[in-house]
Amino acid sequence: MKIKKEIVFPDPGQSFRLFKPRLRNSFFWHYHPEYELVYVEAVTGIRHVGQHISSYTESDLVLIGSNVPHLNFDYGVKTEYHQIVVQLKENFMGDAFRETPEFSRIQQLFEKAYLGLSFYGKTKKIVAEKMTAMQQLPHFDQLLNLLEIFEILASSKEVTELNDKDTTVKLFFDDKIRMGAVYKYIHAKYDKSPDVNDVAASVHLSTSAFCRYFKKQTRMTFTDFVNQYRITQAKTLLLKGSSVTEVCYEVGFQSLSYFNKLFQKLTGENPSAFKRR
Repeated sequence: MKIKKEIVFPDPGQSFRLFKPRLRNSFFWHYHPEYELVYVEAVTGIRHVGQHISSYTESDLVLIGSNVPHLNFDYGVKTEYHQIVVQLKENFMGDAFRETPEFSRIQQLFEKAYLGLSFYGKTKKIVAEKMTAMQQLPHFDQLLNLLEIFEILASSKEVTELNDKDTTVKLFFDDKIRMGAVYKYIHAKYDKSPDVNDVAASVHLSTSAFCRYFKKQTRMTFTDFVNQYRITQAKTLLLKGSSVTEVCYEVGFQSLSYFNKLFQKLTGENPSAFKRR
């Protein structure tokens, strides 16, 4: 369950890979030299790219740069979901991006992808439709469609940079923590009382060393990470029909007022408003 290098092979007769992974029962904390464009539709899920950890609701569209560690976007998803992924080398068009003026914006897009770029609004909607339609096209038309997608992304202002610095795999090569073990522990204990001392012992570190390391790698405290995970699970339960009060206690909170306050802080709306929407 340590970080893994994924070996990517383009589809036969193509310069990139287009596929629909189904990995929700697997923890796949990984990296690869190829760039990756992910579109996923799900009730809610976890977005972990580089040092950025958050949740997404309904859908997510993210461009991930070369050798940036990331978790599969369907990890732990408990409802039906739809996912499309494109993987390609930076030079999949040879030197065209660098030498062709018309591709200059796409080149700039690729240069920023190491931060992890999340797209929203109309951009996400249009690109999602194009990625879905791509699967039925001949190879040459798929390539043209992909170039159109990158031009749309490169021109868009509807984008959020997930990280504020380089988080490529060199940062994680000395990783003594098995992130999979941390996620597994939290998934088993989030509705009870996760103990930082227990998880530190499970990865063979003192509690203080674990806390320092965890904060450095994720920019979150262990408590903040657990609460983020709880709120992600709460979204799923709310949309399955449970009441706000039921969900509060089911995901491990002891105070309804604190649950409401934290939900509002992390999602921008209270649980009742989220459920109605």
